[in-house]
Amino acid sequence: MTRILGIDPGSLVTGWGVVDAAGSTVGFVACGTVRTDRTTDLATRLRRIHDEVRALCAEFRPHEVAVERVFVDRNAGSALKLGQARAAAICGSFDCGAAFHEYAPREIKLAVVGTGAASKEQVAHMVRALLGIEVKVAVDASDALACALCHAHGRGLQTRLRAGALAGLPAGARVLPRIGRARRPGRRRSGR
Repeated sequence: MTRILGIDPGSLVTGWGVVDAAGSTVGFVACGTVRTDRTTDLATRLRRIHDEVRALCAEFRPHEVAVERVFVDRNAGSALKLGQARAAAICGSFDCGAAFHEYAPREIKLAVVGTGAASKEQVAHMVRALLGIEVKVAVDASDALACALCHAHGRGLQTRLRAGALAGLPAGARVLPRIGRARRPGRRRSGR
């Protein structure tokens, strides 16, 4: 079993979610948010994010940490603050020695909902359905759980790919069975 901490960084609200992954089964452990005071300076908010993530790592002892990549929008100032909050969260996870992974927002939505253009409501609904959570979850916490789920699903694929490599298949070989026969381009079957 692998414990995964998912983090959805933000300078005002940082979401977090913890799941346990064993093979293709993923179970919900806990989730929540780190809220900072808008009236305090940025350095104080970053310190709070760092300290809270560090405390979460000490409590839940994750093996792996999955963090959403910074989405760069038109507002460079907001992107910079978001990047700093992300860095504070990442640095807060260093003490636990967990492996670090990052995912683009579209990649997370695609893994959880099936489309990279999913709304936050769709992501929240699928997170609750996939993890069997019956209560409402804060949007930032469900985004963090989605990040953890994305990583858990990707881990399964990586395990299958490594198994193929260990079985003597060359790098890049297909691990999944092929359906049907491949034809050479430009050749037609005769007699039909």
